[in-house]
Amino acid sequence: MSILKTTVAKKVALALAGLFLVLFLFVHLAINLTLIYPGKEAFEEAVHFMDTNPLIQLMQPVLFLVFAFHIYMGTYLELTNQTKRSVKYVKNNPSANSTWVSRNMIWTGLMILGFLLIHLYNYFLPFKTQEIHDHYELVTGLFHNAIYVIIYVLAFIALGLHLSHGFQSAFQTLGVNREKWNRILVIIGNIVSFIIAFGFSFIAIYFYFK
Repeated sequence: MSILKTTVAKKVALALAGLFLVLFLFVHLAINLTLIYPGKEAFEEAVHFMDTNPLIQLMQPVLFLVFAFHIYMGTYLELTNQTKRSVKYVKNNPSANSTWVSRNMIWTGLMILGFLLIHLYNYFLPFKTQEIHDHYELVTGLFHNAIYVIIYVLAFIALGLHLSHGFQSAFQTLGVNREKWNRILVIIGNIVSFIIAFGFSFIAIYFYFK
């Protein structure tokens, strides 16, 4: 697309896609928490609503495209930046100017992508191709597998790390880059990343030990 020819435009598009996905994650977490409270009936009603609501059905391909775009553009920009930094100086000390998380966004992103493929295979694919009568059991049953729970928790730790930098970086890209706001965005980003990483992980661990 011609509108994305410049690096700045690509970064803005990446930031907007990332913030959209954060919103999706909060909605997804809220629905998943109904697994614990109020419980099975509420979760089944939520699934039925999402499966029959035309707007939700329309948003599913949009969400998929946003995910794909975010993954592609994030990888593209990271590889482009690495190419530009190919000439390194002897006294170069990247840790003095950036955090570990910011330097490893592509790796946490790839970990998230790997888990996303597993999640699609274990839940979304059966949901779309099979006649599932008990979605609650389909989801909670996965959490009885220790290996799956470990992978699940590690993936959301990676997601939390990814968000802790990505959230404030997105707003800085969109022009919120004053020193005062940067500090606030770092705090908000850490809170957002903790809620999402802890929330999803807690659900998995809860049902494993239940």
